[in-house]
Amino acid sequence: MHRVTQGPKFTVARAEGVWLWDESGDRYLDGTASLWYCNVGHGRKEIADAVHRQMTELEAYTVYGDFANAPAIELSERLAAHAPVADPRVILSCGGGESIETAAKLARRYFAAVGAPERTHLISRTGGYHGLHGFGTGIIGMDRFREGFGPTVEDSSVVPHDSAAALEAEILRVGPERVAAFFAEPVIGAGGVYAPEPGYFEEVSRICRRYGVLFVADSVICGFARLGDWFGIERFGVRPDMLVFAKGVTSGYLPLGGVVVDGRIAEPFWNRPGNPFHHGTTYAGHPSCCAAAQANMDILEREDLFTVAREIEVQLESAVRTLEDHPLVEEVRAGTGVMAAVKLNAEAAERGVTSPDVFTEARSRGVVVRAIPETLLISPPLVITWEQIEHLVATVRGALDAVAAR
Repeated sequence: MHRVTQGPKFTVARAEGVWLWDESGDRYLDGTASLWYCNVGHGRKEIADAVHRQMTELEAYTVYGDFANAPAIELSERLAAHAPVADPRVILSCGGGESIETAAKLARRYFAAVGAPERTHLISRTGGYHGLHGFGTGIIGMDRFREGFGPTVEDSSVVPHDSAAALEAEILRVGPERVAAFFAEPVIGAGGVYAPEPGYFEEVSRICRRYGVLFVADSVICGFARLGDWFGIERFGVRPDMLVFAKGVTSGYLPLGGVVVDGRIAEPFWNRPGNPFHHGTTYAGHPSCCAAAQANMDILEREDLFTVAREIEVQLESAVRTLEDHPLVEEVRAGTGVMAAVKLNAEAAERGVTSPDVFTEARSRGVVVRAIPETLLISPPLVITWEQIEHLVATVRGALDAVAAR
């Protein structure tokens, strides 16, 4: 029996596999892999053991300037080998938001280095989530995350997420000679789970090449088997100029992220003396975090969670589509990756039912999903079973019924 939460506080005490326990000992199905990241599931002892071994040898040391460490080098080589980026170079960071900062600064700095310093404009998409750091807040595709902070990043704009033609029109409006980069998630995640239409990314890639705009794939949510591939963007047959990653690279066991950069973009800083890219953070390339990533990637490969994810994707879509007939549901979005969205309809709004209401009711019944305005998001660990998926969806239906009855 689960206690109905009387306030916003929910203290998670421990976790294993797809399950969470609160401080009272009640168990919950983790329907969101925390914040989209616990791809291999909770409580993997081998990741903890790998981190412990690394900490007893070299717990941490900066990689700023000429400094390096073996775990950072080995991880970077492994990531580069899997990345759909030409002649890749890897810049490590501590997470997704920090990696977006890196990619945005590098895009602008690259053009300055090749004699086009006026190319500073950054374009993103509606619904796109790119972290909440400085550049991320400036290019995020959701107004609620921008409001109340005053002016953010200058020279940025947002286009509809489902229109390549709108991207081209915006490049021409701004002036191709002023546009540095276009940022896009392979599948929009936190903004509501919107998959691209067939051919969208192929056309976007052609547009970016046509006008010399850098294409930055934000694979923070979509990577490390969430879409059945290493970085998610491979699914759409394109090669970005930069690829941002985090979250699933360690399954969240320790903070780590980074940017995979096309060799052409790295070249002015890689091969030209006296032209540094003045950017870095204290804990980037942290050897203990890199050890966690290596152990996590070992699990992804050994258990072939890429194939498993493609199977779960079908199972999750099949189950969650059964909610489309609920009187409070307008739309279900699923079928590309292990992620889904359940949008509430106008009747729900008229009756005063909100997505946080359904979230709270589902949690009181032992399932954790995520609520954004008008929508519930689902993105479980990739080790979830068919029976657990059915339990998750049945609980969400029960929660919808309960709030409807009230």
